[in-house]
This record gives sequence, C-alpha cells and structure tokens, in this order.
Amino acid sequence: MIGKNLQDNLDIKVNSKKMEKLKDDFPEFFTKEGDFKLDSFKDFLKEEEVELTKEAYELDFLGKSYAKYESSLNTETYISPDVEHNEKPENKDSENVYIVGDNIDALKHLLGSYSGKIKCIYIDPPYNTGSDGFVYPDSFKFTAENLAEKIGITEEEADRILNLEGKSSHAAWLTFMYPRLLLARDLLADDGVIFISIDDNEQANLKLMCDEIFGEDNFVGCISRATGTTTGQDANKVGSSLDYCLSYSKTSLFNLGGIPLNEQDAKRFNKKDEKGDFSILQLRKTGNEDRKEDRETMFFPIKAPDGSEVYPFGPENYLSRWRMSNDSYKELLREDMIYWEYEEKSELIIDGYERSNWTPYVKYYLEGRTKQISNLLTGIEGNKKASIHLKNLFGFKDAFTNPKPIEFLEILIQISQSENSIVLDFFSGSSTTAETVLKLNAKYKYKIKYMLVQLPETILTNKPAYKAGYRTVDEIGRDRIERAAAKIKDETKADIDYGYKLFYLEKPREKTLLDLEEFKPEIKLVSDDMISVFDNKHASGKENILATWLNEDGYGLIKEAIDYKLENYIAQLIEKTLYIIDEGLESDDVMKLIKQIEDDSLDITRLVIYSYSVKFSVLNELRKNIKVLKNNKNVTLIERF
Repeated sequence: MIGKNLQDNLDIKVNSKKMEKLKDDFPEFFTKEGDFKLDSFKDFLKEEEVELTKEAYELDFLGKSYAKYESSLNTETYISPDVEHNEKPENKDSENVYIVGDNIDALKHLLGSYSGKIKCIYIDPPYNTGSDGFVYPDSFKFTAENLAEKIGITEEEADRILNLEGKSSHAAWLTFMYPRLLLARDLLADDGVIFISIDDNEQANLKLMCDEIFGEDNFVGCISRATGTTTGQDANKVGSSLDYCLSYSKTSLFNLGGIPLNEQDAKRFNKKDEKGDFSILQLRKTGNEDRKEDRETMFFPIKAPDGSEVYPFGPENYLSRWRMSNDSYKELLREDMIYWEYEEKSELIIDGYERSNWTPYVKYYLEGRTKQISNLLTGIEGNKKASIHLKNLFGFKDAFTNPKPIEFLEILIQISQSENSIVLDFFSGSSTTAETVLKLNAKYKYKIKYMLVQLPETILTNKPAYKAGYRTVDEIGRDRIERAAAKIKDETKADIDYGYKLFYLEKPREKTLLDLEEFKPEIKLVSDDMISVFDNKHASGKENILATWLNEDGYGLIKEAIDYKLENYIAQLIEKTLYIIDEGLESDDVMKLIKQIEDDSLDITRLVIYSYSVKFSVLNELRKNIKVLKNNKNVTLIERF
C-alpha cells in the first residue's frame, strides 16, 4: 500500500518538497515542462520592490543537504491501529492520539490530515549534552557515490555525511533536528506556535536553525526557566541552573495569550464593587511622552464627582495628558469604569489651568484577568518537583529522567491560546504534555486534544523503570497517561476525554517492500496475498491499509469508515469516498456500484481501490465505466498499491 511512495522516492531530490510548494503557489512561473522562469520571477520581485542581494547570514552545517532531502522523502511506513486498545469504552470515542514510532515518519503521515491544523507544538528534544544518550540514528542505505548523485554533492562530502551515523556532534544533532522542524512548520496552523525546550549546548544552533525555518520575524521569544538543579559544577565553567524554551509562530496571525495571576498578583485587586474585585490605574499617562505637547488631543477637562473640571498634571508640576481620547473616556464613564480619589493639594495654576484635588483612575477587574509572560519564568518549581510527581504516580523513584514540570507546560499551552485545539508533542517522553492537557481540560473546561509521538526506545536493564517491568519508553508514557487520567477523574469528577487512540508505525518486510517497489498493474500482478502481508499483532492487514489511507486522504486518525454492500462485495465508505481493499470484487459489484452512483443512491466523488486485490479484467471494466458515468456524475478513480 506504500508502493507509490517507494517509487516516488527514487526521484526525490534535495528541494523536491519546496519545489512542489513553489509550483502550487506560483504556477505562472513554471513552463509546462516544469522549468522555472527565473527572469519572470525577478520581474515580479522588482514590481513588489523586493531587492535581490547576494549577502546573507545563515546556518550551514555538514548534513544540511541530506536533512532537506530527508524531509522531502515519503515515509515507507504504514499506520497500524491497536484495535483492542482503541475499542475499549474509555478510548472508543476519544479524540486524543498516541503514536508509537519514529517521529519523522509520524510527521510525514500527519501531513495527510493535519497540515495547517495544529495550534500548538511543544517538544523537548535531546539536548545533545554528551550524557543524554543522543546519537544520530539514521542507518544510511546509500553508498557515498549514490548519495552524492541524489543530493548533488561531492563524494567526499557524502562520505562525511555517512559517517554521521552514531555520532553526537553538533552537525549530527542539526541533521537530526532540521527535517523534523521543517515538517513541523507545515503542520502548524497559521495562528499556531511551536515551543522547543533546550539548554546551552545547542541553544545558539537551534536559534539559527529556527530563524531559517520559521523566519526571524516569527520569533516570539526565548523563555528562561530555572530547573531547580545546577549542572556542570565539576568543570571549569559556570554551572547551569536553567534551560530555555524557544518559541516561534507560523505567521503574524499568532496572538500571544496571557497567563493566570498568582496570589501575589491578585492582592493588587483590593477594591470591590457590585461587579467584583478590582484594581486601579491612573487615567493620566505616565512614563515617556506624558506631557500635554506630546498628544494635544489627549489633554481635555473631565468632570469630577463635585462637578469641577479636572486636568492632568504631572508629578513635577507640568501639564500632562490622559492615556486615552475623550471618546474613549466617555465610553469608560458610561460603563462605570472610572474611580475617583480625593486628596487636598496645594494650589497650582499653569497657563490658566488649575490643578484639582480629584484624581481619576481606570478600574481593572480581577475576574478573567491574565498577565503577559516575560522571558524570565519565575515561581515554578523545577524538574525535581516533576520527578517527585512521577514517583507518587508510579510508586517508584526515577521512572523517567528529567521530566518537565506540568506547571511549565500549562503556561505554554495557555499562552498559545489552544483552548479548543490540538496540541502536538513529537518527543513525548514521559507524556507530561498529555497529563497537562487533561489537567487544563478538567480545571478550565477546555477542549484541548493532544497528539503524542514517541519512539519505542529500549530501556536499559539497570534503570528503575526496567526493574518495574517497562521495556520501552512509550510504555512508561502510555501508563503515565492512564494513571494520571484515573487520578484527575477521581479528584475532579470532570466530564472530559480521558482516553486516547493508539497507533503504531510499522515497516513492511523487505520482500514486501521489493514487491511494492517493482509493482506495475498493467504489466505484472503479484500472486501473493498482498493484504495479509500487512497483518501484525495490533491489527489485520485490511485495518492497517484502511487506517493509513483514511489519514492520507484527510479524514484523520479518529474517524472510522462504515461497511457498504454492493452486490455481494463489502466496501468501506466514509463521507464521499468509497474504499475497495479486500479481494472478491466482481463484474456484478461493478455494475451495482455504477448504477448507484448514477441514480444518486451512492453519493461519492472518490473511489479508492487496492490494485493488488482486483482482477485485471474487473479493474479494466471499472476504469471504463467510471469514465462514462451518466447524469453528469464525476467520480475520481484512485488506484493504490
């Protein structure tokens, strides 16, 4: 079912993915042969007054060409739902997703249904400290000669790239991260944002890489967070007690949200009226440009409670100005948002304007009030508290190394304004993101959906988690979700989505890959059963094929197709797409299908068939009939293998 991906990958080049986007967005600059009309494009830039320059500052590293090439390649894996898990009552209707597999494959799959739909991404990738176990994981299937030919570099450079395997250099880390961030950007919604945790070791490189991928203008900020522990004290260097979180938006449409006020903040709201607790802010402009001559239109009299006129005076006896226009002030007055205080002052007259004993303030109510986050995050306990939380949850110490605090992720998700959106974490580790989403949904009645991806990394035998029975990191993460969900449900009784759908990314056997790569429907029909070759312990081959195709066709990982009977054959239907996967389609079924399309009893626009399963004669009959549908019907026939 991934044969076309395999065949297309043979022709993929370094910038194939970007060239596809360029053709989609600017078709007028390409000839029918696919050549780029550079002179026409230059003229277009000149019309927009865009200057061309050869001077540039960019990140360059060994492996960059290969990283771009890897981001363009199609995945050679398929999606396998864990049918037994997904059918459990708590999971059956869940809209949360957990994917076990390599995150670069997961990101490529997700583009099929979730491109431009993710509001918030948070990742905590390997920091490449030398002690965190990071090594470049790709097992290259190229020789230096064919890699050089594929991506247009010298054999010497290709050989150096191949030597990155198993390394933990800066170049290896950048080659690992670059394609994943390229794909992540495509998943972000136009008003979306990505947060990336990192420390000193790769922070500078990550910043340059993100500037290039997301654009310098879309840099939202770098948040410094105290970890609660100091590392590096045994070296002749300054110890590190914090890490960073770089944040980038997809476009300028992103709006940074605020975070809830803490107890200290709330103490400022020490006044009360029938609307609730409030604080006050002077109506007079303070700080820079606060003088009358700075904004003459914001110097005007307003009426005090006793009917006298009040003008703004500065603290050093000068004529000041209000912080808003007369019309805006009148609007606040109508809404009872003005608060007055009286204090006897010495008589002062400037240019004929007399200073009043009355001072006006604007009311700011506590309810619903948030504050903007700064780049120094304080008041949150560090990783040690997160470790204690996991100990209490699992019942043993050190279930996971250096988990992030839930309070930290709560802040990130809140400022991303993802109250009814999807939050993606494709380095999910201990699943802190999932527990954070559950807590926020329970506390604030949000409807956030999480989507987590985790490689099934093997746990070392000397680790406490191994001794507790866990064998891979994803097992820890999934168990943490279930334990946290039970705890939150018991404590809050909130009516939220506590379950999750579970999927695995699987790679076909080598023989199957060869059959798929070489398949030509018009020339060769494989005699083997090409459905059961995708059977595994999680699902049948048919269920795996259908799950992969539903996601590829934009229906996502949550929706399910229903059985639809033709004459004798059972197809699968979802919205306006009909899938034919099983063997057994006959001429009678084709005639029934055509008739139902033409008489409107079956309203579809796409017919997707698994080429292996349909006899060539029946397939040919289907092709001919779909082309000549009556009643102006138009159905696209998609053949997959």
